[in-house]
Formats: sequence, C-alpha cells, structure tokens
Amino acid sequence: MKLSKKVITALTSCLFITSNITFCTKTSSIKSEGKRYQFKNLIDVTGLPSKAKPNDNYEINPFSDMGAWHAYHLPGIKDSEYYGGFTGPLYIAQEYGIWISKCFNRIKIYNSKDGNEIKLSNCKIPDLSYYPGLLVQEYDMEDFNLSLELRFVTNRTALVTTKIKNKTENKLDLKLVWDGELLKHQQKNSNESIDMHIEALNKGVKVKFPDINWTWSAFTSQEMEYEIRYPFEVKTCVKGSGYTIEFAEKISIKPKMEYVMNTTNTYTFTKDEKNKENSKIEKILKDPSSYIKENQIRWDGYLRAALKGKNHKYDKVAVKVVETLITNWRSPGGEIKRDAITPSMSYSWFNGIWAWDSWKQAAAVTYFAPELAKDNIRAMFDYQRDDGMIIDAIFYNKNSNNYPGEKGGNWNERNSKPPLAAWSVWKVYESTKDKEFLKEMYPKLVKYHEWWYISRDNDKNGIAEYGATVDNLNSDEDQIIQAAAWESGMDNAVRFDTDYGVKVLQNKDKNGKVIGYSINQESVDLNSYLYAEKNYLTRMADVLNINEDKQKYEKESTYVKNFIQKNMFDKETGFFYDIDIQSKKPLIERGKGVEGLIPLWAGAASDEQAKKIKNIITDEKKFNTKVPFPTASMDNTRYNIVKYWRGPVWLDQAYFAIEGLNNYGYKDDAVRLAKKLVNNAEGIMEDGKVFRENYNPENGEGLHCTNFSWSAGMIYLLYRDYL
Repeated sequence: MKLSKKVITALTSCLFITSNITFCTKTSSIKSEGKRYQFKNLIDVTGLPSKAKPNDNYEINPFSDMGAWHAYHLPGIKDSEYYGGFTGPLYIAQEYGIWISKCFNRIKIYNSKDGNEIKLSNCKIPDLSYYPGLLVQEYDMEDFNLSLELRFVTNRTALVTTKIKNKTENKLDLKLVWDGELLKHQQKNSNESIDMHIEALNKGVKVKFPDINWTWSAFTSQEMEYEIRYPFEVKTCVKGSGYTIEFAEKISIKPKMEYVMNTTNTYTFTKDEKNKENSKIEKILKDPSSYIKENQIRWDGYLRAALKGKNHKYDKVAVKVVETLITNWRSPGGEIKRDAITPSMSYSWFNGIWAWDSWKQAAAVTYFAPELAKDNIRAMFDYQRDDGMIIDAIFYNKNSNNYPGEKGGNWNERNSKPPLAAWSVWKVYESTKDKEFLKEMYPKLVKYHEWWYISRDNDKNGIAEYGATVDNLNSDEDQIIQAAAWESGMDNAVRFDTDYGVKVLQNKDKNGKVIGYSINQESVDLNSYLYAEKNYLTRMADVLNINEDKQKYEKESTYVKNFIQKNMFDKETGFFYDIDIQSKKPLIERGKGVEGLIPLWAGAASDEQAKKIKNIITDEKKFNTKVPFPTASMDNTRYNIVKYWRGPVWLDQAYFAIEGLNNYGYKDDAVRLAKKLVNNAEGIMEDGKVFRENYNPENGEGLHCTNFSWSAGMIYLLYRDYL
C-alpha cells in the first residue's frame, strides 16, 4: 500500500499574556490518609524513553488509569536531567504505543532575584514513588520542598499537582518554567515519519498529529491532540520541535506556606472527544480537590474490595494485580464501544480486545471493579455476528484485510476463541448478584453456544472441533489450520502440528453451502469448556426461570460428559487427549498437554480418571515442574521450555488445573501447587517486577510480554482461593 505523507512545517511562535493568580495553602501530606500508601513501588515504572517507537516489548512499564489511551512513567534515579517531569507520555495509536517525548512537561525552578536555576538534580535522595493510582515525585531542596503528583481524573485527562513549600523564615521569590521536546518517529525501512508539531496556547501547549495509516506501525489523524493546560494564561514559546512555558510574573511564597498549582494533560482522538473534554477540564481546574478526592476514594475502594485483609502474606501480589489490570484498561474509542481490558499496554500488538482474554480478566476484575468486568464482556458481544459467533479480537480500527478502505491490522474474524463466556458471566453474577446483567447476557450466550454446533460440529454428533470461518481464507488449508489453532488459544501447540495428520473439513448447511471449516479432531478442552458452558447455562436458566432451557442443557451436558469419559480418556496412559473425528480414538502420539487437564476443571472426568490425572499432575517428571503446569508435559517428545504453547507455563491453564484438583477433593495438592507456582515464577512476589505472559517451567524465568492481563487475573483468582 502506498503511504502518503503530509509535510508539516514546525511552528515557531510565542504567546505572552500576564497573570496575577497565586495559590497559597497550608501544607498537607499526601500520605495522611488512604490505603494506597501502604503499597509503594510494587511495579517499577521508572525510566526514560530512548526513541519514539518502542521495541515490541516496551522497556519501561507504563502507568495509566480510567481507560486512558496514554501513560506516564517516573524518571529513574539516574535520569537526574529529567527530574521534575513525568517521563513520556506514551500514547496508543491503533495497536501501537509511541512516546511523544522523553519528558514532555518538565518543571525548572529559578531564583527570581539572581536568575540562577535551582537544579533539582542537586537533590541527593529524591523520592520517586508509584502508589496504586498515583505517581509522586518529592524533592527536598535547601529552601523548599517540591512535590509533583500525577493521577488520572477522566478517561482522557491526567491531573498534575505541583506543590512548593517554603522551608525558610523568609519570603521565597521564584520563577517557574516548563519545557519539553518531541521525539521523532520514523517508519522502519522508510523515510516516512510521524511529523507531530507543537502549537502554543494561551493557557498551555498542544501537540498535533498528521494523517498516518501504517497498518503495521502506526495510525494517527489530524483530529488527535495531546494538550497541557494551565489554570491561567501563560507565556508559551515554541521553536521547532521544542517549547518553553513561563509565568509572566514571579511567584512569592510566604514563610512555611505552600504554593499549589494544577495542570491537566489530555489525549483525545477526535474533535468531538476534545470538545467534550474541554468542558470537563474547566471543571477540573476550578475544583481540583474534588477530583483528587474521587481518585482517592476509587482506589481505596479497589483495594478494600480486592484484599483479604489482616495483612495477608500475598496482599502485595493482589495489589500488583489491580495495578496491572487497571493500567491495561482502555475506555471506549474508535470501534471499541465499551470499557475493556487489553492484554497489555506494554506490547506493540496487544492494545486490542480479545475474546477469551476478556472472559478471564472479567472473572477477576468483578471482585473489585464489577462494572468494568461487565463492560469487558459486553465489548466483545458488541460484535457478535448474526450467526452467534464471537470473533477473536477487535481494535480501535477494523482490519484493512477484512474491511477494504479501513485502517488497522490485527482485527480478526476468521476464528473465535474457547467458549469461556458463560463461565465469566456466571462469575460476575456470583460476585454481584446482578440478575439484570444475567438476563441481558443469557440469550447472547445461548446464541454463541449454539453457534459451535452449527459451525464447528462436522459430523453432527454433538461434539465440536476447532476450525475457521469462510471469510478471506480462500480455502487455504494451512491458513485454516492456523486459524483453528488460534481458535483453541494455543497457537502453536503440539497437537496442531500438520505432520501429525491434521486436515481440514468443510462444514455445510442443509443446502450444501460451506458455512465454516473444522479440523479432523474433536478436542478435549473445547468439549470440556462446552460441557461447563451447558452447566452454567443450566444455572442461569434456573435463576431466570427458563425451565425448558434448563432441562435441555442438563440433558446435553450428561451426553457430553459421558462422551468425554468414554472416548477421550486413554486408560493405558491415564490421560485425556483430542480424538480423531472418524475413529474416535485418542491421539496419544501427540503427547500429553494441558488440554488434557481441562476435564477436571469442567467436572467432566470420573473420580477414577481424576485420580490418575492427579498422579500425573504431581509427577515432577511430567507437570510438577519448578513452576507447575508446562503446556506440554515434560515427557512429550516435542516439549520445549520457551516455545509459546509447547512448554512455557500459561497461568490460565495452571489455574484451571488447580481448580480441577480442588473439584475432585485434592485441595491440599491444589494449595501446594498454587503456592509453588506463585513463589517460583519470576517477579510475582518481587517488588518492582511485573507479571509475564508465560514462564519457563524449569527455572521460573518470565517469558514474552510484560504486564500481561490474564496472568494478573488468574493470579488474583488463586489469591482468593488458594494462597
């Protein structure tokens, strides 16, 4: 695709308007109240961007809140040149994060009498702290204390509170200046760049963006804006890609008194968003204390709801969960119509919404942010197709391959994801008792459940297969098999290796029209999930007094359970496997994988089968590794400790296995393995470290994406029941 570039000449301008406003209040400590202050720097968010476009896995952990599409960091101790500013910001452009600046709004303080800068870098021990929902910088200087606080107050705006307390017995006369400079982002292997430019405002500064559509790199539009706004008119000078802001007059702080000023940092996608946000900003700057209080109350609410209390040994882990999931929260934007949680703000490809990620995240988030959990589920159902299918993933913009003329890259309708939606909805109902939510979701869940048997049951025996839609695959067998593997969620699992004889089957309607594809194996995890769905739908039908459905799903669940026990369990090896669609024989040659543990989670195994599985789970030469539950058993010939779904430990599968043990009365084993996992997986228990996408089963090393949402969600469910 040919890319166009809009050449924008850098603005050079200067606005100067005087202001006589000064703010002086009695000093108060930010740590005087609030549960958040018990938890400091559980995740390291310090660092300085080295370039505009990060590597796929960002080197700095972001802080965001309220579903905002931009994030900030703290300068590290070594970044003394950037003391006084929050590094970044990182902004999301489609699925990709890009840093606007190394540090876009850095304060510099001068002695107004002699004009000399009072350098914050001279502070020997600055306090650079990340509390839940709040970034804080504190500098103890010779004549004053400087405090900077950043918190989000809307889903588009962060509030920065600057406090300067006079430590002396004399009046303190200071001059304040802010500055920043843009980072240039250039398209890889191209001369194309994102030519952002700065505009001076009478109350601040604005970054404007060009129209860009680089499907696999960035999307921006001329309507996008990033703005810093002050509560009064200021002198703003722009030169090239940098700017400075000065107050027209010096500030005078009386002895032992404190100067307080609030500014807003706003990132919006469209003119309509910006117009709506402008009215909010006016209210924020008129009454910042009420917004600061709301932030405090909201975060205390999260923590009180999430924690077990009584200073539990694993409370820090639970708080880290909340911080991770809330940072990965994205508010409605573009094609995303609801608040939802992305897999990770820290990875280039993961700023969309995926189906089974959403189900797992909602199951955890419901305990401390139930409305976010509900919307996380609804966000995927907003795109439920007429045939009932829930698609794999949605993004700010639709996929250009599926929707010619549209912008985007990762939007995926060629496959679904494992059917955990009913489980997720039931978890939300259990925690909230919101019958109206159950009533809203039930018919959608039924339609999705039935879709599996219409589009993914090739021989119409009531047992489903993974597969693909007919959209844009052009009957390419390799692409269909890949889509089927993706539909399982286990993208490159051993059981989908084509040299094992994986083939594509056409699924047709009664008129002979191809309506989808299946692969030639009936998968044990898929049908265990569907068995569990039937049981959850039975419970929902009971609550909603839909007796006909209740009886229907009770009967169907009995059939599926008997089928799994009879056909998918191999007595000789004592394990569950996918089966060949024709012979109905277990595909033992593909080895043991975590898919064979799902019947215990679903309750589809017999007691005798569960006992044999338990013995395999606890075997240190199979699944009981240093970090338990590798995705392929250690005795699988294709076991590999670092290859995605061929060995690394994924915490959703580990959680399902632990729940499965507990379901069959092996609570002690469940608790022991849960603690072993949490204590041995890198970073879970360590301050400053983050949750990872998956883990090396043999040494606990964190692998792949950082700040991974469903890892956080599953750790939280383990915390509630097993830690």
